[in-house]
Amino acid sequence: MRRFSAIPLLLGNEISKRNSRRKLIRNRSADDEIDCGDVVVTPKPSWRNFTHAELSAATDDFSPERLIGKGGHAEVYKGTLPDGQIVAVKRITKKEKKDENNRVGDFLTELGIIAHINHPNAAKLIGFSSDGGLHLVLQFSTHGSLASVLHGANGSVLDWKIRFRVAIGVAEGLGYLHCECQRRIIHRDITASNILLTEDYEPQISDFGLAKWLPEKWVHHVVHPIEGTFGYMAPEYFMHGVVDEKTDVFAFGVLLLELITGRRALDSSRQSLVMWAKPLLEMNNVKDIADPRLGDAYDMGEMKRAMLTALSCLHHLPNMRPNMIRVVQLLRGEGGQVELKQKTMGGRTIILDACDLEDYTNTTYLNDLNRHMQLVLE
Repeated sequence: MRRFSAIPLLLGNEISKRNSRRKLIRNRSADDEIDCGDVVVTPKPSWRNFTHAELSAATDDFSPERLIGKGGHAEVYKGTLPDGQIVAVKRITKKEKKDENNRVGDFLTELGIIAHINHPNAAKLIGFSSDGGLHLVLQFSTHGSLASVLHGANGSVLDWKIRFRVAIGVAEGLGYLHCECQRRIIHRDITASNILLTEDYEPQISDFGLAKWLPEKWVHHVVHPIEGTFGYMAPEYFMHGVVDEKTDVFAFGVLLLELITGRRALDSSRQSLVMWAKPLLEMNNVKDIADPRLGDAYDMGEMKRAMLTALSCLHHLPNMRPNMIRVVQLLRGEGGQVELKQKTMGGRTIILDACDLEDYTNTTYLNDLNRHMQLVLE
């Protein structure tokens, strides 16, 4: 799995230029306002403004032994504060960006977005630092990321009960970001690695480095360059750079598939989980899609609801995907079922939604996905 930046395949997209007047945090008082370009953020009173010396001491000078996560844009270290509190220190790297103003602007935007978030299924910010680099200090999650627990090499198997609770928690967190937060927030990088698990396995959405604010009057936003984690990106995003809530819905569908199957979004042979699982979802084939490590230790009703929800979220047409509020209802079995059609093929009953009969078929979508994967991974 890797992050990447790719040139959109559709030319002519206008590139939104960042405000060149974005400023670095200059005052160490947590009561001062921070200029984030299009919004002014007032740090919460509980936030601490750390010095580089404090963070260096907490992480043993950012020792490799303290490294607990690494992506294309940041490194995360386990730290211990003088009072014994365990924290996660996120050090922004983004070394490929030569424009320091843009790098700082991205950091301040992420900080501004986190300032608007208050939900049990979103990571908690403890403090920040601009001394000797850009850092965010977050609440430490005992079990690490969902990816490390679900795909870890220690041989343990995550119980279905926990998996299903994680699915609902992430869905509720995304519903909050999309519909209930003070401003519409599109995460843009929902992956198993960016879902952290607390001591009681409560999921928390983390890493808002690629997140976007969308004004209420905007139906969607076109971004460049396209950034994210391959295997989770919706077709309209990786083909055209179109971002809205349905971008996250698709990524959640992939995450749901990981919980159902125990497989990675992209395996070692570069096989897409969506491409492998979609036919099984359409045939409602529980036996072949469920993680074999679970055996029969799962609730059949929950498994079928999870599969049906995943199929709905992974629709190739964004307007046919449910919003996250509806996703929560589907997982809980509330508010009625998704309207689906069935057809028989080769003696087997296949579940289809109405738009699968349109010109842009699932086969076309999977071919597009495969071509794009070959393009960016060559």
